[in-house]
Amino acid sequence: MQVFRQDEADVAAVVSWGVRVLLLAAEDSVEGGAVHNQIATRIAGLGGMIETEKDAFAALETLTMDGTGFGLFVINSDHVGGLEASRKLVCLMHKGGVDMPVILVSTECATSEFPNDSHAPVVLRAPLSVVAMRVGFEHAMRNRLVFRAA
Repeated sequence: MQVFRQDEADVAAVVSWGVRVLLLAAEDSVEGGAVHNQIATRIAGLGGMIETEKDAFAALETLTMDGTGFGLFVINSDHVGGLEASRKLVCLMHKGGVDMPVILVSTECATSEFPNDSHAPVVLRAPLSVVAMRVGFEHAMRNRLVFRAA
């Protein structure tokens, strides 16, 4: 039996290896006087290359018009107007012909949702922990990531 001890609880190993992530959120939030965006920090900690968009419709336009391709769309539901508004935004994205993994982060969420349908978004509870982001990321990208043996 192998047992691993993680010394730094706020750090996770890189799993995304340069996946381009479009983050729909306010660029910065103030917590305790320090400027900080927790979602962006968690994604960057997993190795994601993040581009932030503030406006929902500008984000949809970026996803439909961008030729280089994003691998993941992450929405801060509290910034967009709630969990229901985020789900409607995902519906609009699918109607626009964009098919990619989506993660919704919301304070309205009582428990995290990891759907079997690859078109349904993963829903994570805010505030976001390192473990929740890693599990949500791996679940959302389960059909797109290539794992290699250690």
